[in-house]
Amino acid sequence: MDATTNNKTATLTVGNKNFDLPVLTGTVGPDVIDIGKLYAQTGMFTYDPGFTSTASCQSKITYIDGDAGVLEYRGYPIEQLAEKGDFLETCYLLLYGELPTKAQKEDFDYRVTRHNMVHEQMARFFQGFRRDAHPMAVMVASVGALAAFYHDSTDINDPTQRMVASIRMIAKVPTLAAMAYKYSVGQPFIYPKNTLSYAANFLRMCFATPCEEYVVNPVLANALDKIFTLHADHEQNASTSTVRIAGSSGANPFACIAAGIACLWGPAHGGANEAALAMLKEIGTVENIPDFIAKVKDKSSSVRLMGFGHRVYKNYDPRAKIMQQVCHEVLAETGHHGDPLLKVAMELEKIALSDQYFIDRKLYPNVDFYSGITLKAMGFPTDMFTVLFAVARTVGWISQWSEMIEDPQQKIGRPRQLFTGATTRNYVEIGKRG
Repeated sequence: MDATTNNKTATLTVGNKNFDLPVLTGTVGPDVIDIGKLYAQTGMFTYDPGFTSTASCQSKITYIDGDAGVLEYRGYPIEQLAEKGDFLETCYLLLYGELPTKAQKEDFDYRVTRHNMVHEQMARFFQGFRRDAHPMAVMVASVGALAAFYHDSTDINDPTQRMVASIRMIAKVPTLAAMAYKYSVGQPFIYPKNTLSYAANFLRMCFATPCEEYVVNPVLANALDKIFTLHADHEQNASTSTVRIAGSSGANPFACIAAGIACLWGPAHGGANEAALAMLKEIGTVENIPDFIAKVKDKSSSVRLMGFGHRVYKNYDPRAKIMQQVCHEVLAETGHHGDPLLKVAMELEKIALSDQYFIDRKLYPNVDFYSGITLKAMGFPTDMFTVLFAVARTVGWISQWSEMIEDPQQKIGRPRQLFTGATTRNYVEIGKRG
């Protein structure tokens, strides 16, 4: 169902003239004012830094109600998908719009699994990076380079090629991510193993060595699968918007996803869990929390509470509830349950949920609060946290990209501006400038 024009209009008054603007209604969520013809009618643009009050597209993929703490993929609550399904089922749902039948799920799993190897020349491509290169730098380059290795699936006007490219990226991005990790620690690449699940295969590619047999811990595999599901999509965030605007120019899908990874690299977006972990390390022990909280409340202090609150969620982040449980399971399994960072995290959580200062500001723990501790306990270094985020989010990006390509209303992204620079002036020859 596309957005519908209801009987309501919004009236904009400019000087002594009134302009009626259509109001559009979706299936759920707030109505939107259609300003598509505003410039033609008034000669004016709207001004909305960060596009926080602007809908850039129509989408049927992900719905968020930040006030109620709701996150749904294709209408299904994130809690149900994480608890009852697996990540590849979520991938199918995001790509195709419906949960798969048993036969469809088996076919989809088979197709993803059989695409998980990358071209052997990619191994030599990796040798061009410095040994200490950040894994996200490697990911931006290697995912973009897929277009050079798989140019038989870059025709965006061919639905079959679009789907082949989608499957390839869901399958190959984890392989590239594991290769980036192995390269950073100086270990040989580990080939995928088709008998393993998506998450288990990724753990093996990251932590196995040729020297001995590696047995995947099912608790960790299950935890990672849930983490991937929780991060699979999140509506029109910065990286998703980047993928869409790159795709609106007709760029190939591999380039678009590489653009999304580059945007995700920003610490305000994909690096939030790393920042939360750094904060917990800075606090150190439970005894140091009161002093830290006092600094957070002090307006003259530059200390910030990381991992709490969210730009969208004004209630408890629904992903955080699941992530909290996953965190405890992983810490218990790995013997880190006495980890001082967890003790600090639990005490901080208790304070944030009971202290009126945090309640009034709705600074509830978000998914990044727990995921950093969890990934650390699983053995991942902090510079791999955002890489794992990219592995999970690839399916969301490619689903959003595909939806955009098929949208007849989509135009090339071209935001306007409020110009505040110099007015017209004449060129003065260099010898005559004062």
